[in-house]
Amino acid sequence: QGQLVESGGGLVQAGGSLRLSCAVSGRTFKNYVMAWFRQAPGKEREFVAAISWSGGSTAYQDSVKGRFTISRDNAKNTVYLQMNSLKPEDTAVYYCAAKQSGWHPPSLRDEYDYWGQGTQVTVSS
Repeated sequence: QGQLVESGGGLVQAGGSLRLSCAVSGRTFKNYVMAWFRQAPGKEREFVAAISWSGGSTAYQDSVKGRFTISRDNAKNTVYLQMNSLKPEDTAVYYCAAKQSGWHPPSLRDEYDYWGQGTQVTVSS
């Protein structure tokens, strides 16, 4: 049974940066698409970014394009989300997710098979 464990969340001022990590353990996630989702209080869990196994394909929610960068290190079984120019509206619990069903579409929450427990990101104004 695979496990995804997120880390790197915290409290940051608007305009600041954080890097989230998602460590994969318990099984190989070879050929899995990896993604980050987030959920703010009272809102649906929404897609943030995704990356293919090779790293050759990435996708982002429009509101984070140019500010967030997703990457992966398959040798370390780790996925990252570098978040720059953070805004108060980025405040949410961020979840790492993995799916085996291929790249398209990368943003559908129900396509993902494995989820982490989440890490809180709070951006103060």
